[in-house]
Amino acid sequence: MRGHEAKKHAEFQSGIGKLWKEKAAPKPVEDYLRLIRSMNPDGALNVYPGSPCIADIILRHHDKLRLFELHPSEIQILERNILQLARKKQAGGYSLPVRGKRTIVEKKDGFSALKSLLPPPSRRAVILMDPPYEDKSDYQKVTDALKDALKRFSTGTYLIWYPLLQRMESQRFAGRLKRAISQEWLNVTLSTGAPVPDGSGFVSSGMFVVNPPWKLAETLRETLPYLVTLLHKDQGACFTVETGENNS
Repeated sequence: MRGHEAKKHAEFQSGIGKLWKEKAAPKPVEDYLRLIRSMNPDGALNVYPGSPCIADIILRHHDKLRLFELHPSEIQILERNILQLARKKQAGGYSLPVRGKRTIVEKKDGFSALKSLLPPPSRRAVILMDPPYEDKSDYQKVTDALKDALKRFSTGTYLIWYPLLQRMESQRFAGRLKRAISQEWLNVTLSTGAPVPDGSGFVSSGMFVVNPPWKLAETLRETLPYLVTLLHKDQGACFTVETGENNS
């Protein structure tokens, strides 16, 4: 996302706008900021990458990335950004894998497309699900897709982002995911302030992780207090880190 586009949203000022100039951040945050700064060599925040671009940048040479988007304008932006990254890497001497394309963008429903990709030949993968949740049915779609995916590939790491809103579906979502699986899980939330009484505004979000990487919970517990302090809007700023495993 270009800087002028990001500034249209309040999230810019209360998020990366506060982080951008930090000099003494915890290592996980510093690693993230180093990546963002590498895309803005002139020192001004003109380019702010989304999760697809970040994933593409940190891939190892033998890794592959599959991205799915249905929205007509969004997929055009996604395709353009990924193409620009590929050209930049080739200009810098980076050689693409010999067999197949490393990153492929497709105009498809990600929930349906996931079925054809699991299990991956390597038996190792990270799957990110982050629909807009504008439609209430998205919550059920994610739950159903996760249950189906785990039947096909039970040892994969699944990352499920979700907004923490006033609506009932959002409030109950993490509990629904916990009951839907038998694997180890981690649920983390970050709030920059108290909910707005009328339910407007976006101050909290969560990430539900199935088969979380080793020590991820420990790293989050060490890092999130810093983010709460830096990003807080009021006394409602807080974080939670839960871990568990269902044996049913």
